[in-house]
Amino acid sequence: MSPWRLHPERHLVARIGWLRAAVLGANDGLVSTASLIVGVAAANPEKGSILLAGAAGLVAGAMSMAAGEYVSVSSQSDTEKADLARETAELAANPQSELDELTGIYVARGLDADLARQVAEQLTAKDVLGAHVRDELGISEHTAARPIQAALTSAATFSAGAVLPLVVIPLAPAAWITPAVAITALLGLVVLGAVGARTGGAPVGKSVIRVAFWGAAAMAVTAGIGRLFGAVV
Repeated sequence: MSPWRLHPERHLVARIGWLRAAVLGANDGLVSTASLIVGVAAANPEKGSILLAGAAGLVAGAMSMAAGEYVSVSSQSDTEKADLARETAELAANPQSELDELTGIYVARGLDADLARQVAEQLTAKDVLGAHVRDELGISEHTAARPIQAALTSAATFSAGAVLPLVVIPLAPAAWITPAVAITALLGLVVLGAVGARTGGAPVGKSVIRVAFWGAAAMAVTAGIGRLFGAVV
């Protein structure tokens, strides 16, 4: 049995495709909905109005996140497809120059010229397009654009994040909605920051401080606007 079969590894880069959209969606859902609720509560403390504004924010935000992610990641996917088509044409038109280019890439990475040539020839014999896509264009299975996955993940996680402050509204007394939503949102952001950091292998403390700071800033600004203008924001 081959040695690499005895010691399989799962690298965190495999999670990039869905992790970015999931973390962004959940944080955005929690921060934007909590900020909206806090702003509306500061201007109009009536529970029905606050709940309606929060629910509308959830639906609109989830749809916006899905559409935005789909358009953005589709643009990346279109670019990747164009690069693949261009590379395929170049390989068909001038395979020797492409082999020289691949050899140069391996030399630049530290192989001597003879070994780099052997590696390039063997990889070309096995999967010429795959070798160039991976080593020349930098496109891999883990980082390839997946528009539908990104859109669905963003919409679902935005909704999940937005539900948390909405649940607080019917449970808290009218006079305590603003602090209750703010505290709940900050706790949720701390949890999301920690989970996202652990899942992606990043420092937990730095991630938690970052998301909590910006969440608190967003809620403070909208609460100030609500109190200043006395209108739904």
